[in-house]
Amino acid sequence: MKITILGAGPGGYVAAIRAAQLGAEVTVIEESEVGGTCLNWGCIPTKTLIASAEVLHKARNAGSFGIDLQGTVTPDIVKIVERKNKVVGTQVKGIRGLFKSWGVRLVEGRGRITDRDRITVTLRDGSTEEIRTDRIIIATGSKPAQIPVFPFDGIRILSSDHAINPDSIPQSLLIIGAGVIGCEFAFIYKEFGSEVTMVEMMPMAVSTEDEEVAQILERELKKNKIKLITGASVQKVNVRGNGVSVELSDGKTLEAEKVLVSIGRSVNTRDIGLEEVGITTGQRGEIIVDSSMKTSVDNIYAIGDAVGGIMLAHLASKEGAVAAENAMGGNAQVNYDVIPAAIFTSPEIGSVGLREKQAKERGLKYRVGRFQFRALGKAHAMGEIAGLIKILSDEVNDTILGAHIIGPHASDLIHEIALAMEKGLTVRDVAHTIHAHPTLAEGIMEAAEDVHDAAIHCPKK
Repeated sequence: MKITILGAGPGGYVAAIRAAQLGAEVTVIEESEVGGTCLNWGCIPTKTLIASAEVLHKARNAGSFGIDLQGTVTPDIVKIVERKNKVVGTQVKGIRGLFKSWGVRLVEGRGRITDRDRITVTLRDGSTEEIRTDRIIIATGSKPAQIPVFPFDGIRILSSDHAINPDSIPQSLLIIGAGVIGCEFAFIYKEFGSEVTMVEMMPMAVSTEDEEVAQILERELKKNKIKLITGASVQKVNVRGNGVSVELSDGKTLEAEKVLVSIGRSVNTRDIGLEEVGITTGQRGEIIVDSSMKTSVDNIYAIGDAVGGIMLAHLASKEGAVAAENAMGGNAQVNYDVIPAAIFTSPEIGSVGLREKQAKERGLKYRVGRFQFRALGKAHAMGEIAGLIKILSDEVNDTILGAHIIGPHASDLIHEIALAMEKGLTVRDVAHTIHAHPTLAEGIMEAAEDVHDAAIHCPKK
């Protein structure tokens, strides 16, 4: 069985390796670099910058831990970017090494589907190669949404791709959009020394998260002197001299040295031959697939951001594995009810399952358990006491409907709840499991206990 994959991001490269593990002859076509947006411009670069910002924060606050650091602690942006590039480069080499290990052929160029069993690749030297195949998996990902009012120039008006490669720290930065990407960059650049202002058209930051979590994040933005303007949209952006002027819908004008636009991403499905072979797409260009990740063309599958769902690297990877297994004759599916997500703000956010608002909208009868990080000895020892653990359970059968964490290591802690949900465990199952002390994970046990008013370290309601 010959399987050809268009795109080597977190969905494409995982699909390639899984297909090879199952015995397929695999070819991967990649226009840019293996690892896709996540590795080269998104997840890994931003988390590496965040790691530098966290070290800087700890150094600046070392005195509160009894550590006396002499002199002024300042960031060296050149070295920070060099470290980021080194981390990314190491990961890229790792994927290329995995391809070699599993016998996956990598073709570097731009691929276009010319028939249901054929892809034509324009190679980097300008020549072309035709690849015949039995199955195709489309994993072309997404790119920063481009809107005419925000003409990216990489100098004054930045996309997230530009923001990971700063050559200097702007004195002032205006971030348009207070979603996941915008909020992560707000904390990064504030720690590096920029005066940061955010503009969000929705009534609150990270509006897709649980409302209590969003409220706590807004409080932390304020504590960090990051200005947040909500309920306003940007009407016009003007580059003037050494700065940018932004006109808002409420009539106000904001000035900044640079503007970072983080208002979402668009699917990357144009000009790859979908029309020629009759693949059905939606209004945004997203590829329509069934539960097996199969498109309207029987032997062609699509995964990840290209299908227009939740744009998460780990979901793309899971869909890639599922598509590969089904292309090889399997019957795998993705459980979309249990998809953990993480936002690497300060503090972090981890979530899985339903938000409380969604539970209400569905008319579900549910209970809520909460536990504050400030009640954990480990959080005090770390000096990170801001945050909340919140668990929603079905009032009838005690299964977990969702969980939301904002606090230190929330991105790691959320997976205990995700596993419990995947395996159908009840809140009582989590509450009755002994958790080591002193740990942050104790908070999950206490939040589970609080669902039934049995948390030891919660005051009586």
